[in-house]
Amino acid sequence: MNLIIVESPKKSKTIKQFLNNKYQVSATMGHIRDLPTKKIGIDIENNFEPEYVIIPRSKKIITELKKQAKNANVILAMDEDREGEAIAWHLSHALKLENPKRIVFHEITKSAIENALKNPRELNLNLVDAQQARRILDRLVGYKLSPLLWKKVARGLSAGRVQSVAVRLIVERQRQIDKFNPEEYWTIDAEFKNSLIAILAKENDKTIPKLGIKTKEQAENIIKDLQGKEYKIKNIEKKEIRRYPLPPFTTSTLQQESSRRLRLSAKQTMMFSQQLYEGVNIKGKQIGLITYMRTDSLSLSNQAVNGLRNEIGKIGKEYLPEKPNFFKTKSKGAQEAHEAIRPTFPDKKPEDIKQYLNKNQFKLYNLIWQRAMACQMTPAIFDSTNVSIQADKYEFKANGNILKFDGFLKLYPIKTEDVLLPKVKENEILDLEKLIPEQHSTKPPAPYSEATLVKALEENGIGRPSTYAPTLDTIQKRNYVIKKLRYLYPTDIGIIVNDLLVEHFPKIVDIDFTAKMELNLDKIAEGKTKWVPVIKEFYIPFEKNLKEKYDEIDKKEITEEESDEICDKCGKPMIIKVGRYGKFLACSGFPDCKNAKPLDNSLDIKCPKCKIGNVVERRTKKGKTFYGCSNYPNCDFAVWDKPLNEFCPNCKSILVNTRGNRIKCSNKECGFIKE
Repeated sequence: MNLIIVESPKKSKTIKQFLNNKYQVSATMGHIRDLPTKKIGIDIENNFEPEYVIIPRSKKIITELKKQAKNANVILAMDEDREGEAIAWHLSHALKLENPKRIVFHEITKSAIENALKNPRELNLNLVDAQQARRILDRLVGYKLSPLLWKKVARGLSAGRVQSVAVRLIVERQRQIDKFNPEEYWTIDAEFKNSLIAILAKENDKTIPKLGIKTKEQAENIIKDLQGKEYKIKNIEKKEIRRYPLPPFTTSTLQQESSRRLRLSAKQTMMFSQQLYEGVNIKGKQIGLITYMRTDSLSLSNQAVNGLRNEIGKIGKEYLPEKPNFFKTKSKGAQEAHEAIRPTFPDKKPEDIKQYLNKNQFKLYNLIWQRAMACQMTPAIFDSTNVSIQADKYEFKANGNILKFDGFLKLYPIKTEDVLLPKVKENEILDLEKLIPEQHSTKPPAPYSEATLVKALEENGIGRPSTYAPTLDTIQKRNYVIKKLRYLYPTDIGIIVNDLLVEHFPKIVDIDFTAKMELNLDKIAEGKTKWVPVIKEFYIPFEKNLKEKYDEIDKKEITEEESDEICDKCGKPMIIKVGRYGKFLACSGFPDCKNAKPLDNSLDIKCPKCKIGNVVERRTKKGKTFYGCSNYPNCDFAVWDKPLNEFCPNCKSILVNTRGNRIKCSNKECGFIKE
């Protein structure tokens, strides 16, 4: 008997149907060994030797697998990445396997499984060492640094290598927004009687920069200067513009596009893509619909390209390029041996299997299928017309674009807009209708969304495909960051922890240092360096600095500030303190007086229930924002969505602005929505 062991029951079910009765397929349910939870589990004095224990939930699974493996030829078939290799290695130790067979595949299809079984290999200990090194690094940082945060800031806090850098990016972006001073600037449009509209672009043959016209007075002087001038077509340039298809998805770009188009979080995207990869029941058969979804490669196999091109040919010959399109991976440390994310069967069109998928599975599969197909299609072609209009020393520009051939846009629509220009000819004199000055102001950078944060992490070489979603999930669960209307904002506690780390542990939150560590982990995975020296180089100066900071950091300087409030119980001044869930007011007479209350984050809206207190922003113990009455506990008014100073025309309840940016009645029974 051959025993194939994988991570998940769903994956085992899909694989099982491809094999005969000589094969049994079982699942580990994920990791089966890890570092202990109640102690550090690393022998620092003995080359950082890790102590692994069986995870409690895995004990029954290991017992059963031992029985199954007793008289079987064991084949380990975990995913081909560091985590998968580590699971296989841990399992080989738990089951006491000698030289176990290891098979890998990037899609769960009959041909892929059969090919993998024909080409088994040994465990890749370099990948195992890279995963161990990451786990040990993260454990050292977490177990050593978190107690300092508990002592100097608040209980229950934690630090981590990648998560701390992610929080730093969000904090620094928020500070850019807070410090931003908008600058005024003006543009001038010329509207002609033939409906042509052109924008002022040059003066004395020099391009006017975006902030070139800074004041209303400057704009008015230019308009005055243009009075009575002749407007003549100086030049008409017509050309064909090709827009080439985007590459197939990697983990990062899938998370970004899924966030933008489907409004799915990184965590949701990975959960639904995992389901598509492991297999969906279609007409009684488990079918893996996409390739492995943790990848940073843009490569596609020849077989995959041929399959995609075959389907494109059915749409029309004009959509099929003469030769396949190839894309070069640019991200640091990308693994070209892997494939990009693609459908396993291009002929399974999303609409044809929609009935077998839930709503989010369908939306994600449709996105992946469209992107993979589009990447092998011909470019879209636009007819572009640029018109230059001379008026004395000034030059105006008008640009037009018309889609001539949709190409890849037929399957993967990207927002484009036809701009039609009226027919004109060179040296034609135009009749001016009016000059239109318009005031503008520069905009601050947008806060990070999950999509733009993943992009920033990838561009800076921080984290790898398997870490993006867990990192985003962790920083929100730990209340360092909150998400409002799809954007990420730092909390008070997130800012305080970030500032402490930046000042006292700069390497932990240094972007370049963290990126360098990722490259070192890649080198370990490639067998180019050993893991112990990498850990040692980081840990020795880190521990020395940590010991010094216990004496150097003053908790009161970090977590307390004066306020104008007086304690209503003892008359002493109240101070603003910081706890795990943010700032609050506490009596300076503590511990003799234990009076404490929420900081007044008033929205300047009277409570609609008691008419006495104000509506204030608050957070639950898990860090989730809600809005309640400042007169609590005497008044229990509370809503999740942000209240407005407006009332429902139907039931007179207060209106709220939902997280989907819709205005509706706070009374669920009413159902009023403001259009």
